[in-house]
Amino acid sequence: MNKKVIAVLAAALFNPVVALADNPFESLSRAWTYNHAATGVNGFLSEIVSFDSTTNSLWVAGVKGVDVLNASNGSLIQHIDTSAFGNINSVAIHNGLAAFAIESSTRTNAGTVQFYDTATRSLSAGVNSITVGSLPDMVTFTPDGSKLLVANEGTPDVYGPRVGETVPRVYGPAVNDPAGSVSIIDVATRTVTATAGLVGVPTTGSNIRTNTGMDFEPEYIAVNAAGTKAYVTLQEANAIGVLDLNTNSFEKIIGLGAKDFSLPGNTIDTNNNGIISFTSPNVKGLYQPDAIATYNVGGSTYLVTANEGDFREDDGDRSAARTVGATGDLGPLRILNTESSPGQLFTAGTRDFTIRDADGNLVYSSGDILDTKAAELGIYNDVRSRDRGVEPEGVELITLGGRTFALIGLERTTQAAIGIFDITDPANSSFIDFIVTNGDTAPEGLEGFILNGEYYLAIANEGSNTTTVYNLAPVPEPETYALLIAGLGLVGFGAKRREKNA
Repeated sequence: MNKKVIAVLAAALFNPVVALADNPFESLSRAWTYNHAATGVNGFLSEIVSFDSTTNSLWVAGVKGVDVLNASNGSLIQHIDTSAFGNINSVAIHNGLAAFAIESSTRTNAGTVQFYDTATRSLSAGVNSITVGSLPDMVTFTPDGSKLLVANEGTPDVYGPRVGETVPRVYGPAVNDPAGSVSIIDVATRTVTATAGLVGVPTTGSNIRTNTGMDFEPEYIAVNAAGTKAYVTLQEANAIGVLDLNTNSFEKIIGLGAKDFSLPGNTIDTNNNGIISFTSPNVKGLYQPDAIATYNVGGSTYLVTANEGDFREDDGDRSAARTVGATGDLGPLRILNTESSPGQLFTAGTRDFTIRDADGNLVYSSGDILDTKAAELGIYNDVRSRDRGVEPEGVELITLGGRTFALIGLERTTQAAIGIFDITDPANSSFIDFIVTNGDTAPEGLEGFILNGEYYLAIANEGSNTTTVYNLAPVPEPETYALLIAGLGLVGFGAKRREKNA
């Protein structure tokens, strides 16, 4: 190879911005869909999906067990029944070892993590069942697979009662509220080495909710690339806990603040009257993220969150805005009782996804893009206007052709929708497109994976009880990739376009 070509390839590797098209997903296509009703298990719902590269299979957790699917064609390999142990909430896989998070049939009791061998699809040898905290809601391995982290949500069955008649409302503690925590499991020894709690942890930021009649409830976990810190969403509390994996303890809780919907680019529809109308009301939203992911840019960690929002399950902390004097289109809006008063309205969720630095400082918000683009595509569900809009819930990050993309699952559109954003430069992130799948609804879990030289995205759709896989792009060979991103006329990953009416 001559020196000129070498120089071009080197430039491509260190300056990958120049060659990619505005929309690298022009040719995205659906590979297959599996309807879990065909499994024949009553009560199964497709929720969380994880890819096993050792067997080329997808493991889909769905309340009553796990459906193991052939990742190439979507055929059912086996159903694993976990109902004897309780409801399964999550599955994670690393190097042929699958971890199941199972809540007790009495959910305020301790939950269980079970380990399965993905080759035999049976409980792994040695210790394969470990007691963890109440209501284990999510599991994830550290990047090297040495630790398994379990988000123990610890939701009470009966919440704390209202104290007095003040507005905003204040609630006392619940009588039986299991402590929210993160169990840290040593994978080699199959033991819980620590249970990181949140009581007494220092707080920073603002708008942390502590008067809701429940304690901090871990929802979702993402680990930094070095495996030294985990970032834990505390959804109902509008916060993120930072877990030091060297000390196995939380170092701080970061309040995420509030979004001002009256500002330009933050419009929302507040009335579910059948008329889609985006306005700039005098309302603030608490981010209350569900899923979270991390990525590294220039040696710094960034946090990507889907800001779904959430109320107490008994609806004790939500009311219509009209109850505190709001009129017109604002009247139907569901507000947070613990924050709202006449003229000061706060709602759950911010109808966006955001990027923050590792200290929780806001770097980017998608503003009103998710709602307004869904409306443009005819998939915006006006019934949800008063209550969190399209509800961003899932997050998956993929790297294609040297650039990083965020895939944001929207739970409340009329057809399953995934927003695609280029987040290579966090502060200058940009909307690319939507993946819209006719026949699927309410995407919950997202999983990107590589199979047979192709990039894929698996989507677990809770509403339709389906799992759908999209072919995103071929994996370029090293020299082809270098030439591509150097701008030499090759379309690097032949991305395959969204399917809007398949």
